[in-house]
Amino acid sequence: MPSEPTEVQVRPGVEGDLEALTALYNHYVRETAITFDTAIFTPEERRPWLLSHPEDGPYRLRVALNPDSQRILGYATSSPFRAKPAYATSVETTVYVAPDAGRRGIGTLLYKALFEALSGEDLHRAYAGIAQPNEASARLHERFGFRYVGTYREVGRKFGRYWDVAWYEKPL
Repeated sequence: MPSEPTEVQVRPGVEGDLEALTALYNHYVRETAITFDTAIFTPEERRPWLLSHPEDGPYRLRVALNPDSQRILGYATSSPFRAKPAYATSVETTVYVAPDAGRRGIGTLLYKALFEALSGEDLHRAYAGIAQPNEASARLHERFGFRYVGTYREVGRKFGRYWDVAWYEKPL
């Protein structure tokens, strides 16, 4: 794994992060097919998402920030995989890094913190869907023990075209 950047600290996400987290996510909504959301959010609209990631339990939010400026450089989450009860021991994980903060090991730092936080939880598998193409995300997930399990072809439509999503899984 790449060396961890020393100028970054990772901590649980808190209510005061909501505006910055929303702005970061909205960049990916507006500019990329990495998320299949198509309309930007206000911080108030994103509040239920933030509150669904408490400091403990299987659904976590980890935030990477510059300790000097307190600027959020990225975040990682674990969220419910599917709503039905038998899926309760599975989570979907994701990482978003600020567009100007890539290739600095921030995704690695975030996933390391997220999986450490999840290590004591009653979880069996983590899943990640990666809109294609996205080699950097595939490499990150493979470094953390995720293995490719299949691709949903043309499963999402955004920016006037269809996108594939490759699915990865990791035992927890």
